[in-house]
Amino acid sequence: MTRFSFSIHATEGKARTGVIRMKRGEIRTPAFMPVGTAATVKAMKVEDVRAAGADIILGNTYHLMLRPGAERMARLGGLHKFMGWDRPILTDSGGYQVMSLASLRKITEEGVTFASHLDGSRHMLSPERSMEIQRLLGSSIVMAFDECPRIDQPRDVIARSMEMSMRWARRSRAGFDAGGEHAVNSALFGIQQGGLDEQLRGHSADALRDIGFDGYAIGGLAVGEGQEAMFATLDFAPSQLPADRPRYLMGVGKPDDLVGAVERGVDMFDCVLPTRSGRNGQGFTWNGPVNLRNARHAEDTEPLDPRCGCPVCAKYSRAYLHHLHRSGEILGAMLLTEHNIWFYQQLMAGMRAAIAEGRFAAFVADFRRDYLQR
Repeated sequence: MTRFSFSIHATEGKARTGVIRMKRGEIRTPAFMPVGTAATVKAMKVEDVRAAGADIILGNTYHLMLRPGAERMARLGGLHKFMGWDRPILTDSGGYQVMSLASLRKITEEGVTFASHLDGSRHMLSPERSMEIQRLLGSSIVMAFDECPRIDQPRDVIARSMEMSMRWARRSRAGFDAGGEHAVNSALFGIQQGGLDEQLRGHSADALRDIGFDGYAIGGLAVGEGQEAMFATLDFAPSQLPADRPRYLMGVGKPDDLVGAVERGVDMFDCVLPTRSGRNGQGFTWNGPVNLRNARHAEDTEPLDPRCGCPVCAKYSRAYLHHLHRSGEILGAMLLTEHNIWFYQQLMAGMRAAIAEGRFAAFVADFRRDYLQR
């Protein structure tokens, strides 16, 4: 099996469907990666995540470097063995979480010094250290280290941040390539920055292309700018990146975000929304999100979504799910999370099939009619 390859099997407009091939398995695109922040997709066993249709999951460098620690993870055989997931894992670089610490961190050209949110201990995260941590974790897809500035910053601030991220991207490339056997068995993605500005995004894309990566991420979106502004940026950002490589939109999103982004040429996604919503009583359905805590579900004997083929909808009623969440039972979070992961994977599978069969525009129209009906 090749280290990394990406083939596009069909297109419709800007939408694409294809396959990423890696030593740990194939990733069908468009793909949604459930988030396993701390070596677990919350409230899910890995075999159930796989049964839902996930080909790849995401791990979080920042959280794992703090607990249990990257060096300990390596001694325990790496992240795959540790959590019992034998398929590809993408790890983020840690940059976004560090940037979100605000008052707890200091940024220099070298990297970011920050205080742990767990115990206040001081740490330094640089492009080289991020590559080392992801190597120790055994990540399949490694993300370059970058800075994610607030979207509401002045253009010159976003420009300087983007330029530093491009310098960090080159250092990430060098650090990854020095990783020995891990570099031979994994892949490295660069991250485009530039806020909502087409020119800055273009400069970022050019710099990344010059360095050369296996795939390219669109960073710095889904950070409060709203769907309209995000889609306006996605109208140009994906096409600035190499067409023959995967395009990954980081941290997105709601089901209608995913559909709109696939329309605009995006291939990969991750988001905590399906798992977080599952813990908070929200289920996603083909007719829009449902709040299972609402009293109107107390005597509803219907499944959460009659169109869904997941084990939860096959066995349990809305009334039961309502009862579990109102009672604070752990099973409520488990069942609704499982359903949401299934729903997201069914949505991606539906888009893949529609693109392959040349009916994606009709799929999108039907989805929006039903999902956004309220």
